[in-house]
Amino acid sequence: MVNPNRFYTYAYLREDKTPYYIGKGVGDRLYRKNKSEIKPPKDKSRIIKLKQNLTEEEAFKHEMYMISVFGRKDLGTGILRNKTNGGEGTSGIIRNEEWKENQHKSQKIRFKSPEQRKKLSDSIKKSWQNPKIRNKIIESFKNKRLTEEHKENLSGSMKKFYEQNPNYKKQKSEHQSNFLKGKK
Repeated sequence: MVNPNRFYTYAYLREDKTPYYIGKGVGDRLYRKNKSEIKPPKDKSRIIKLKQNLTEEEAFKHEMYMISVFGRKDLGTGILRNKTNGGEGTSGIIRNEEWKENQHKSQKIRFKSPEQRKKLSDSIKKSWQNPKIRNKIIESFKNKRLTEEHKENLSGSMKKFYEQNPNYKKQKSEHQSNFLKGKK
């Protein structure tokens, strides 16, 4: 069972130790750049957890409280670079079919040319050769929990795929074996 008290709030600090960003996270979120222009400081000692072992609701409330205390630069009320008052994160969001279709289309456009696909593939293969990166990826998947419905969907789609591509398993196994041995 997933621990409901796995959330925390965090702050990114300037060199003078004043906060410039307040956030809510889980796992290693505080060290990763999000989609906004706010980047974590390179000096990890300037990233601090404010409160830990919170439920998601408690973390959202604490995030909103801290943002209200320090205020936002964009509103002229304070020193933080946050663009919202907090509490509205995307955790647990359910995407509609239109959003999913738009994401699918944008990825198709993004990697349309064979050159782009090859470049991405080569980059992933190169990263996988680094044991540190490979272990980090493997560890990240160990903590993921799939719902029974998700497992059934995956199983069904893989069975259908293998029925339509009977030689794929053997080819994939040979390819993976060669790849892990460093052959191309």
